[in-house]
Amino acid sequence: MRITKEPEERKTEIIDAAEELFLTKGYSKTTIIDILQKVGIAKGTFYYHFQSKEEVMDAIVMRFINKGVENAKVIASNPDLTAPEKMFQILMSPQPGTENKQQMVDQFHQVNNAEMHQKSLVETILKLTPILTAVIEQGIEEGVFKTSYPRETVEFLLVSSQFLFDEGIFQWQPVELMKKAAAFSSIMENVLEAEKGTFSYISELLGKMPEKEKEEEGD
Repeated sequence: MRITKEPEERKTEIIDAAEELFLTKGYSKTTIIDILQKVGIAKGTFYYHFQSKEEVMDAIVMRFINKGVENAKVIASNPDLTAPEKMFQILMSPQPGTENKQQMVDQFHQVNNAEMHQKSLVETILKLTPILTAVIEQGIEEGVFKTSYPRETVEFLLVSSQFLFDEGIFQWQPVELMKKAAAFSSIMENVLEAEKGTFSYISELLGKMPEKEKEEEGD
């Protein structure tokens, strides 16, 4: 007997199945037929929701982004946190589904997915900008930040960090990454006129990344 499901429920099933296939088989090796068989649907049902495999990948990426944005909203709305604490948690806290997201990022770092990669960066910046702008405005009220352009400052900082620290665009050596992280921390403190050391956690965290990667490789 044919099972009829609500459109959004069916769409979610397709996205879930595609995500699992992309992670296990790889994006380029997964076909639409593979997705159809895994969900148990006809071609018409798939094309009712998506025009192509690329659109499904786009939906997966956007879901990861939206989870991160929702997490940022929860942190930003916490009345018990200062502005610097919110900045720290939003920028550095592990995001929901981080492990799967990194594997998915590795898939669309391929050259043929460059447009999708660019779109994901843009969407991340657009969605995080109003949230971090509110945090900067809170910091101004608290007297720990000072800028006449909170939104524009956030935009410049997000664009530079999202692009410069993207491993799919640049392959920095650990020493280079450390210098850029230290410089970025200093730039943030300067443009926001924050106390020296306010954002030192950025360079400290990035400095631990290569060491962690080495440990994982040795396991």
